[in-house]
Amino acid sequence: MGECDRGHTVKQYDVVIAGGAMAGATLAIALDTLGGGRLKIAVVEAVEPCLDQHPGYDARSIALSLGSSELLASIGCWQALSDMATPISDIHVSDRGHAGMLHIGAREQAVNALGYVIELADAGKLFHRQLAERESIDLLCPETIEAIERDLEGNILTLASGKRLACSLVVAADGAVSGCCEMLGIGRDEYDFQQIAVIANVTTAEHHQGRAFERFTPDGPVALLPMSEGRCSLVWCIRPESQAEIMGLDDEAFLARLQQAFGWRLGRMQKAGRRDAYPLLLRCSQRLVSHRAAVVGNAAQTLHPIAGQGFNLGLRDVMSLAEEILRGTAEGLDAGHQRILSRYRQRRTPDRDATVMMTAGLVGIFANESLPFVVGRNVGLAAMGWSDVCKAPLVRRAMGQVER
Repeated sequence: MGECDRGHTVKQYDVVIAGGAMAGATLAIALDTLGGGRLKIAVVEAVEPCLDQHPGYDARSIALSLGSSELLASIGCWQALSDMATPISDIHVSDRGHAGMLHIGAREQAVNALGYVIELADAGKLFHRQLAERESIDLLCPETIEAIERDLEGNILTLASGKRLACSLVVAADGAVSGCCEMLGIGRDEYDFQQIAVIANVTTAEHHQGRAFERFTPDGPVALLPMSEGRCSLVWCIRPESQAEIMGLDDEAFLARLQQAFGWRLGRMQKAGRRDAYPLLLRCSQRLVSHRAAVVGNAAQTLHPIAGQGFNLGLRDVMSLAEEILRGTAEGLDAGHQRILSRYRQRRTPDRDATVMMTAGLVGIFANESLPFVVGRNVGLAAMGWSDVCKAPLVRRAMGQVER
């Protein structure tokens, strides 16, 4: 495509990424770093991060597996992130009111940490600065894509500001309800888990010492992840009919209810930050690729938080796509060539399907309170606790040591 289109100046790129949050930013940085600045990249992001404030007690967090930290290190991002990361030394999985329990320890796996907890506000500022500083990346923010026109040679994107961009490949990395996918005609399948996630940061009487907890209850799992300054990141899954009551409690009553659900492994619940709540749905794009388009991260699949796999799966999307784009361009193909997209789809489908099935399956198994299910899952937890052979597949996925 040329520099002019229908009378408008059109700026040419190899790749335009819709969305500049974690998935979109890491894709741009991966392409720029691994490609030595050869590709011209634009990142279109709707929301500018707040660079002069830290939300502190109300910061939301994500869990990075060990494998994800290694992928981020390969593109030069981990050193800065590690300074703001809280290591996970142990993972405790249990079924409330029953004997089954599983423990995974960094020491027994001969690693320094099983994974890390990162506050999204910190990561967002870091990635935003990196995007703004790189010569081969144009960060267009705040900005949105309003329309996408495709032909055999590439894409023409019209932005809300009226700017027009041409590219060989457009990548949807704009979140669970992806406007980019809608414009591309890529549908999504949804499954409602009939659970609400309540998110907050809490402080407990006993220091977490790097321990992460996943406790299954009849209403849904309760997860506490270690954070800096002795805080824990809470994800508490409850029934939809309980949302109004739980969110309406004052802090003292909220902490008392949380104590009942989680137990006393970290002593008394002492303080809670701002609470947020959102419904839990499994969302999967019906395709990972389309003509001169690819989908990554939450736009490709949004998972239940039961095993902390969401961003880790999305990062494997990002790195695989970056590798295939660079492999293809080294072969003389343009970034949106069908051969590149086909190889990306083939690489990602097995991992994607396995991770979606694992997380959805865990929700179903631990939400069922019939006696055979209760007995079966507790026997399973006990067996994994006794046998390294039984535990190994879960440990590998928890640590992000997964084929991609």
